Amino acid sequence: MTEPGDGDAPADLQLTSAEWSMWQAFRNGSTCDLHIGDPVRDDPHGQHLWGPERRVRARVVALLLLDGPPAQPGRVSALKLTGAYITDTLDVAGGTIKPFVELRDCRFEAEVVLPESRFTTLRLVNCAIPRVEAARLHTEGDLHLPRCVVHSGIRLTDAHIGTDLMLNQTVVHKDRQGRSIMADGLTVAQDLQAEMLESYGELSLRGATIGVSLSLRGSRLSNPFGRRALNAPQLTVERTLYLTAAGLANSPFSSSATPPYGIAHTPSRGTRIQRFECEGGMRLDDGRFGDAVDFEHARFIMESDQELSLRRIQTPELRFLGERPQRGRVILSGARVVNLVDKSAAWPGLGGLWMAGFAYETLIPRGHFPLAQRLQWVAAATPEYAPEPYEMLATSLRTSGEDSDAREVLLAKQRRRRETLPLAAKAWGFLQDWTVAYGYRPGRAAVWMAILWAIGTIYFSMSPPPPLKAGEAPPWNPYLYSLDLLLPVIDLNQGAAWKPGGGAQWAAAVLILAGWVLATTVAAGASRLLRRQ
Repeated sequence: MTEPGDGDAPADLQLTSAEWSMWQAFRNGSTCDLHIGDPVRDDPHGQHLWGPERRVRARVVALLLLDGPPAQPGRVSALKLTGAYITDTLDVAGGTIKPFVELRDCRFEAEVVLPESRFTTLRLVNCAIPRVEAARLHTEGDLHLPRCVVHSGIRLTDAHIGTDLMLNQTVVHKDRQGRSIMADGLTVAQDLQAEMLESYGELSLRGATIGVSLSLRGSRLSNPFGRRALNAPQLTVERTLYLTAAGLANSPFSSSATPPYGIAHTPSRGTRIQRFECEGGMRLDDGRFGDAVDFEHARFIMESDQELSLRRIQTPELRFLGERPQRGRVILSGARVVNLVDKSAAWPGLGGLWMAGFAYETLIPRGHFPLAQRLQWVAAATPEYAPEPYEMLATSLRTSGEDSDAREVLLAKQRRRRETLPLAAKAWGFLQDWTVAYGYRPGRAAVWMAILWAIGTIYFSMSPPPPLKAGEAPPWNPYLYSLDLLLPVIDLNQGAAWKPGGGAQWAAAVLILAGWVLATTVAAGASRLLRRQ
């Protein structure tokens, strides 16, 4: 402990020269730089050992943070330490740390223990850390961990970050439970930037809340032997979730908006990029995203039992523009989106897509996506017949003014439904399809009516039937007689006046039956159109 107004360290600490330099730099808010000037030997992730001239005890760091000496007159105290080797365990659990803290290019001998501590701003930049234990951490400002290598996981369960959480270019290996970053219940007031992150294990964000955007541009999430690489059900992002490519650092299009470890924005055309890649399953069930979920250029590498699960998500726009997964399943059951932006090459094939109850309003295809391929997309999502995907697609097309395409979709639905019917119903379905396409092509019915009318006229011209009652029949007219037989309900005063026999009787029966089949099928199709289904 220090005396009030006394800036000297307690005598029993026996500070080393490195610790004394750090102590004095803390008092005047300057940086204590322990680099030796050799980039290779200064690399905290390298193999070179660091000597005692760079070693700082964790207990001295904790003393500065929790109960440090007063600042020099006219200065603000801050811990700015570069190139140090921090020995033992840095433990400030439950403490309140008021000074600004920034540690760069440092090595930690043991884990960093921060549970239930309170910081203004904490920055650990390009550090080598065995583990970060920070459950229920609270910061008024930023928490930055860019370019760090963490060997046994980061725990941020129920942490509250006052502004931004930055994990750009961080490498995190899994802990003993197989998790790389455990951040269930995390709250970030502004952005969570984890661009070009490398996560080896499960990244868990269950129930997390992000105040602006969550960016995983260019990141690699790898958990091939676990169930999921990203486990984030009930995630809330007020703006956009970016699972997209990032421009590489040496690209003229990349950004350094927050030097020196800034944000890599979505690349422009011609930019060298690094894709977002997920090796293992991903779960975003029940998520809420205020602007969009963006998968442009994303790559998913899954086993057959793994899923990209988007069950019941809600977002104004889903941009499904990544590479087609070769294995695994894409699940959209119960999802609700306004705009579906997609391309044909992004969706998996038969059995790889589930979207029962998936609701969208507007289709915005990127590139060539003809109706035939769109129907294959629906068929891939329904290994067993289900009407909802067809009806949703037809509704979306009709809303966009594509009425003819909407009818084609509903015709495809009837043909798919026919496959599930018993033999007699299936035969009746084939007849309706062959004659009038279930009423979705009414012009075909008019053609059949004209053909049958012509055949009937020719036949009855050659074999006129006798009158039912002599002297009471109207003048014989084979045109009107054939038409009267074909048109149900409508009476032209011809069909009942004549008495066909033999072959003529069979011909009349065929015309009557054909007329009823055509009329009822066309009526059914007309009623569907009127009900706009």
